[in-house]
Amino acid sequence: MNTLDKMVIRSLLPVFSGALVFFVLILQLVDLFSNLWRYLNHDVSVESIIEVMVLYIPKTVSYALPIAFLFSVSYILGLFYSNNELISVFGSGIPLKRFVLPVLVLGAVLSIGGYFFEDQVVIDTFKQKNELNRKLLNQKISESNTNITAFSDNGRVIYNVGYYNDSDTTLSKILVLIRDENGELRSRVDADSAEWEGDHWRVNNPRVFQRNNGGFVESRPDILTKIKLTEPPATFRKTTREIEEMDSKNAREWIKSLQRSGLPHKGALAEYYQRYSFALTPFIVSIIASSLGGRFKKNVLLMSLLISLIFSVVYYVLQMILVLMAKLGYLPPLAGALIPVVFFLLLGIGLFKQART
Repeated sequence: MNTLDKMVIRSLLPVFSGALVFFVLILQLVDLFSNLWRYLNHDVSVESIIEVMVLYIPKTVSYALPIAFLFSVSYILGLFYSNNELISVFGSGIPLKRFVLPVLVLGAVLSIGGYFFEDQVVIDTFKQKNELNRKLLNQKISESNTNITAFSDNGRVIYNVGYYNDSDTTLSKILVLIRDENGELRSRVDADSAEWEGDHWRVNNPRVFQRNNGGFVESRPDILTKIKLTEPPATFRKTTREIEEMDSKNAREWIKSLQRSGLPHKGALAEYYQRYSFALTPFIVSIIASSLGGRFKKNVLLMSLLISLIFSVVYYVLQMILVLMAKLGYLPPLAGALIPVVFFLLLGIGLFKQART
């Protein structure tokens, strides 16, 4: 690293650190004030609110890092241009792409480091923050479920349930098929309802078909006694899992399980790809900022802040819309995650070629 590179880095890092703290503070205040009335209604203590804010810090750093980097790079380059400090640099034959090389390298390092920071730190703390927030605000996620098919006893017992009510642990519209070791149907149970009684389901007014001498015999007891259904309620509960609360390994396994089960998985896959595309953001903004810095001769601070906010809003909104389209099936999941990245990368390259040098 030569003297020129050191000058760029020494000028950039203090501004970047200050901008990062500023944008993190803004995001923290937005989250705080959006939930403040809820905290007051539930008499949440100040200590608990501070704990929520501390857990939210890694996530705000992840969000604020690209914005802060875009602002700091455009600001210091704008200062260099406005103070005519780059006349000697360009006059000595050093092109813009060589002068901003440390910025581009730092952007690449932040992209790689940001991915691992997100995967190893942000996801866990953000999950804890959400769980604590729900606990403080007495928010419960319903685990009732509809149209459930479950396998028990190594696939010998098959449950098909119309509705599981988690509040009173009951099943409605039940169909149970029981097979022998060879996979042949031995019994069938139909019932309108069942209640969990600690270690088995109490099935009311069942209609039972049992194989007997090559045929099936029907019976209608008041309560199912000869056949005991022991699959626990947890099997029938709704599993609400968010990709943003899972690390990459667990997210991949969850998506594969959805694909194997034939369940909708495009939304989860789009969010998974978005994690990788979002990690590239610092590198992309380093290219854009390097091309924009020389366009400001006056009010460098204000213009750098304004352009950072504009590009950030456009990027996040475009990404949100395209990922939503991928979830709805209008775009392939990979396309929904990568189109904003490719678009802004090409935009940055185009602006860079037209930059003053």
